[in-house]
Order: sequence, then C-alpha cells, then structure tokens
Amino acid sequence: MAFMRYYRGLPHGETTVEEFRAWLSQFDADGDGRISREELEEALRSLNLWFAWWKAREAMRAVDANRNGAVDGDEMGRLYAFAHRHLHLKMSQLEE
Repeated sequence: MAFMRYYRGLPHGETTVEEFRAWLSQFDADGDGRISREELEEALRSLNLWFAWWKAREAMRAVDANRNGAVDGDEMGRLYAFAHRHLHLKMSQLEE
C-alpha cells in the first residue's frame, strides 16, 4: 500500500511573499527552516511543472548567494523573484 503526502497548493491569483514562504515551508522535510534543492524540486513537482529537477537546480544556482546548498534568510526574497520571472508564477507586486 502506497501512501501519498498531500501538499497545499499555491493560493489562486497573485501570491505575496508571505504566502509563498508559507507554501514552501510545507516542503521543508527536515524542519530546519531552509529549503534544499531536493525540497524545492518536490515543491515544483507539486505544481506539475515539467523538468522540476532542472528548474530547482537553476533556481538554486541563481538564489543561493552563500552557496550553502539551501535557500535561507534573505535568499527567500530572491527565490520569490526568480519564481516570478522564470517560472511564471503569479506574484503580487508587494515588497518583502
């Protein structure tokens, strides 16, 4: 018997930074408050995006400023901007 984990989708319409963070937090498997490439890939898969592994890799290259392999702190705002520009997710124009 297989068990599937249910993830809450992104809110419909435009998404604020806070909503984006809250949505991503459900993919933080180890609960460390950071999003790894694998966790980001799982998040993108939940949106049924094609090539989620590649998009997660490109996002990490673009936003992981300290190169620690995870999105944390101020990098979350960079990930939000990356998702808006490159993944075409609807984002609100509110600042962080």
